[in-house]
Order: sequence, then structure tokens, then C-alpha cells
Amino acid sequence: MRKQLTRLLVTGCMTLLAAAGTEASELGKTVTWDKHSLIVDGRRVCPVMGEVHYSRIPATEWADEVRKIKEGGVTVIATYVFWNHVEEQEGIFRWDGQRDLRRFLEICKEQDMPVVLRIGPFCHGEVRNGGIPDWMFAKGCKLRSTDRVFLGFVEKLYRQIYSQVMGLQWKDGGPIMACQFDNEYRGSGDYLMALKKTALAIGFDLPFYTRTGWPELSKPVPFGEMLPLYGDYADGFWEKSLEPTAGNYYKAFNFKGFRSSTAIGTDLLGKQEEKINKGDEDYPYFTCELGGGMATAYHRRPYIYPEDAYSMALVKLGSGSNLLGYYMYHGGTNPESTTGITLNETQRTLGTANNDLPVKTYDFQAPLGEFGQPYPQYYMLRPLHLFMHDWAETLAPMEASFPASQELKKGEDPALRWAVRSLGDSGFVFVNNYERLQQLSAKKSVGLSARGVSFPRLTIPAGCMAIFPVNVAGIRFATAQLVAKRDGRIYMMQIEGIPTTIALQDGKTLRGVNPRGKEKPVYKNIYLLTRSEAEHLFLDETAKTPSAPLSVECHKLSEAGPLRSIVKGKAKVAEAPSETDWQQAAVYQIRLSQALEQAGERQLLSIEYQGDCARLYANGKLVADNFQYGRPFLYGLWRLPKGCHELELRILPLQADAPIYLPREADKTPGEGVKRIKLIYR
Repeated sequence: MRKQLTRLLVTGCMTLLAAAGTEASELGKTVTWDKHSLIVDGRRVCPVMGEVHYSRIPATEWADEVRKIKEGGVTVIATYVFWNHVEEQEGIFRWDGQRDLRRFLEICKEQDMPVVLRIGPFCHGEVRNGGIPDWMFAKGCKLRSTDRVFLGFVEKLYRQIYSQVMGLQWKDGGPIMACQFDNEYRGSGDYLMALKKTALAIGFDLPFYTRTGWPELSKPVPFGEMLPLYGDYADGFWEKSLEPTAGNYYKAFNFKGFRSSTAIGTDLLGKQEEKINKGDEDYPYFTCELGGGMATAYHRRPYIYPEDAYSMALVKLGSGSNLLGYYMYHGGTNPESTTGITLNETQRTLGTANNDLPVKTYDFQAPLGEFGQPYPQYYMLRPLHLFMHDWAETLAPMEASFPASQELKKGEDPALRWAVRSLGDSGFVFVNNYERLQQLSAKKSVGLSARGVSFPRLTIPAGCMAIFPVNVAGIRFATAQLVAKRDGRIYMMQIEGIPTTIALQDGKTLRGVNPRGKEKPVYKNIYLLTRSEAEHLFLDETAKTPSAPLSVECHKLSEAGPLRSIVKGKAKVAEAPSETDWQQAAVYQIRLSQALEQAGERQLLSIEYQGDCARLYANGKLVADNFQYGRPFLYGLWRLPKGCHELELRILPLQADAPIYLPREADKTPGEGVKRIKLIYR
């Protein structure tokens, strides 16, 4: 009886369980959930959640960056509150400058952007100690446990966070929709419940609460208390292997019913089995860490392609997910420490201590990079995000089925990978013929079908990824992808390499259709776009020319000293150079023209170099760093101190046979040198 009641609540609830808190906002919106999706004001939604760390971006840039995130099709922002960013020194909380959480939330409210707040106490995020301050390690208590001393300090942290969010919770008409407790916790759910109890007692009162659905908890939390969210990545800097395709990341490119990943955080969590907590299938299938890119560690430097992010997102959607959450969606820069230490994860720090990350950069090769520069996946993902927004009510209740094999080995290429989501007579066919760093073949004479509708035999090109509709919006089937529906118009995207056929439910069939753009329909209210047109649909992109030209000069001041001895650290991987090692770097002087103040607002300094790693200094202060992996070393010139027109560039030579993984795009030539410096517009 109890099990039947639980399932009834899950499948039929139109209000949140009592444990989930107050759900109504002053704007009249209610947020509920059932086993399929979130429901806002009685309408099913399929949100796109993008991770951005407010404390890793200067406050003066927040408004512009939130706007760009929103223009990318993101409908919810997720952000960590790193404990050691706000209480680096015990008892001294900083909520100023780029640590001003309240101001960031106010900007999200102004731009109508909901927020999921990830409040720790442990976050990870490649931050020193996973975000736990150094001084906590001397308190003699068990961290991340129900230890009363530890929970006492957590309560102080939560009270401080609450002081920043008062009046900005969803019930107040604010942007905060939910919060996550801790991160990647594998112990007893009693700890997570203790964190929630603490937060509720302080005054947190939100529509729902979340936790990471990996790894499996030793004791689950009671049903309905926290929604488990999952993730996947195309590669991981944390892998100790120096091979191009290490670990189980290839599984992210195959449709399957299993929600979690066995590849995330293997440095901290070890080997993970394909199983989740009992009962988690009764929650909606959401993700919070779908790799929008990947960071570079010193020993392992993955190069992420836009197709990696798009393919994983499409596969997760086709496998049943109704919330795609990207980690990261926007890169950042570690803030200045107040104690002189660095705030990056290293092998020598007290917590996490498995990887050496750059001191400053957290670009993550995300759709929007460290300085807000768009990478190709920013545009590539937009049609998918528009589809999720505009077709959510159709898609969300559809169940996933898997006509193709769910168990493939790395690079295995016997047949097309595809899945179906359907309900009643309607459905979507999801196709993925892509796997990172593998050469999947074109699939000839493929027969796809769903809900009694058979497609004409198709050749699916290598690398093809697509979603085909079946009995949706008056379309019986189409070999083009639905993108958006606005003002009575239906926008579709042509799939490259596949002739477009649109079979309508009124009996008419359009064959060999070519795109005509967003102004001329191919039939009645149906508009067919090229991929590029779909990627930029509804974007107001007005090109701006610089107000004054800038010039840049580079001169070598000194050669590199003796090569350092590369040792393996605590985690048995190569250690990044020490401060002493950087004194032996080659030194270059970069001079910028005096027109910087007039023209530098949108200018990025782009440095292509040969070498192991590089650093940039302004007025003797480290402002940017880079582990060479094939993309240029970038710096946003608008962040320079006023009047600064000279920079110092230091490069450490790449050593032959260094124990580091470099992708095929990296310059593997031993030695160092500047190949090209230019200015580009963000």
C-alpha cells in the first residue's frame, strides 16, 4: 500500500510534496514536479540549466554575461557558493565585489532568470579544498558528516548565505528556485538531511531541493526530499591516463536508460557501477553536470569539440532527460585570495588534492569561455535549447525506448545509434552517429520507425546528429529537425547530408526541400532553415566596429633557464611548475597601443605559443595563465588596470617525453616560443 501511495504521489502530483516547501511566487507562478518533469503554472517545462560561478567573474560583467547566457537558450542558472571564497579567514565573511551574491541574484531577477543555488558546504568545482576553508581542517571534527562541531560551522555559513538571499526566494518573487546540498556525496543520506534541516530552520523555503545522483548513497534520503540530478562528460582532466580516450566517457554517446555516469570524478570516487539508489527512477530525469566543455589539468589537457557537447545533450534528451544542465556553461577566473594562497585545486591542497589546475583560468572550454567569448557549441546548442523550450509540453511526458543496442564498446560501430521518445501517436526519433575521437561510419539504407510511422530508407552520414518528429504539429514525419514555434510559424532545421522530406498529416508530402530562410515558408507556416540560420535564430547580432585601432608588439627579454625536473605528486601524476620554476621561464614584453582605453572594451589578447605553459603579468601581478593544449592563450584586455599598456609573458619550455597528455591539436615541439599574437573582438 505504501509503495502504491508513493507512486500515486509521483505520477499524479500537481503540488509539491510538503517537504519541498512553499511553491508560489508573487509573480503567480507555481513550481511542481512529477516523475516526468517540472511543471510551472500548470505547464510542463524542459529547462536548460547553465552553470556559471558568479565569484569567478568580475561583478561589472555579470549583467552582460547573464544576458548572453539567456540568449544561448539557457532558462535556469546554477551557481556554487564557494565557502572559501566568502570566508577564507574564519569569521570574516566577504560579500563584496565579485563575491556579492545578493547583487548577482538581483541581476538574475532583473533578467527573469531562475537560479539553482548550490550551497555546499563541499562543492569541488576545482576550487582549493573543494571550497572548504583551510582553517576548517584544524577544527578536529569530521568534515562532511553529522559531527555537531562541523554542522555548527555549516549553520554559520548557511545563515550568512541566507542573509544574502532574503527576499529573493521564489516565494518572494525572487529568482531562487531551488538549492543543492553538498556535492558528489557518497555516505549516508542522514548527512544531506541534516543540511536540509539546518537550511529550513534558518529560513530557506524553496519549491524543491536537489542533490547529485552520483555516487550511490550508502543510505538514501527519504523520497521527495531532494531530486537527484545526474551528469556526463566527454573526457575528464582527472583521469591519470595519458591516452586520448581514457575511461568510460564513450558511454555518454550511446542512448541508454541508465541515468548516471561511471566516469565522473573517478579520481575522488573510484570505480562506479551502473546502478542508482532504489526509487530514483520515480523522480524526473534531470542533469546538472553535462559537460559543456572540460578544464585542463597540468597532467591531462583534453581538447573538447562542439560536437562533443551537442551529441551528449541530444543523447541525454533522447534517453529521457527533461532538464539539461551544463557544467560549465560559462567559464571564469579564480578570484584573488585574501591570505596570499591560491584558490585553485592542486595535488598539495588539503581537500580534493588530485589534480593541478591553473592558478587563475577556469575557462573550461565552455559554450561561453572565461571572458564571455562564445565557442562554437554556444551556437550549435541553441536549436536544441529552442526546441526544448517551445516543444516542452509535447516532449516532457514522452517515455524513452531503445530499439538499438544500449551496450556498445568504445568505437564499436555495428549499426546506427538511435532512440525514440513517444506518447500515444506522437514521438521523436533521436539519431546519433557521433562518438568523440572515433570514426563512426555512414549508415546506409537505415529504416527508422516510431508509432506506426516508417521513414523512407535513409543514409545517415558519419557525425550526423538529429531529432525527427512523428505526428507532431501537423507533420506525419520529417527528415528535418523541429526548432521553434513562434507567432504561428514552425521553424525546422535541415540536417546536413540528409535530403529533407516533410510528410504532412493532410496527405501532402514535400520531397527534396531546400531551406528558404526565416522569411519565406516552404509550405504554409513551415520554415526550413540551414543549421547556421537555426543557430542564430532570434538573435539580434549587430556587428560593432572598434572606435580606434589597436596595435600590439612583442619582444623577447630573456631566454629560459635550465629545464626543471618534472616530478609526480601525491596523486601520482605530473606536478605543475612551482613559483621557483617560473623564475626560469623565458620572458617576453608585450606592448599595447595607447588607444586601449578607447578600443579595448571588447578586445581579447590572443597568444599562440610553443611551450608547456604560460603566464601573463600586469604591473608584476599574475592576471592569467594557461596550460598549452592547442587553443590560444586568451586575456580580456578590459580587465587590465587603468593605464597599463605593458604586459609580461612568461613561457616554460615543453620537454620531450613529459608525462602529460597533450591532444592532437597541441604543439608538441619541445622548447618555447611565441608564434603569433593578435587582437580579436569578443
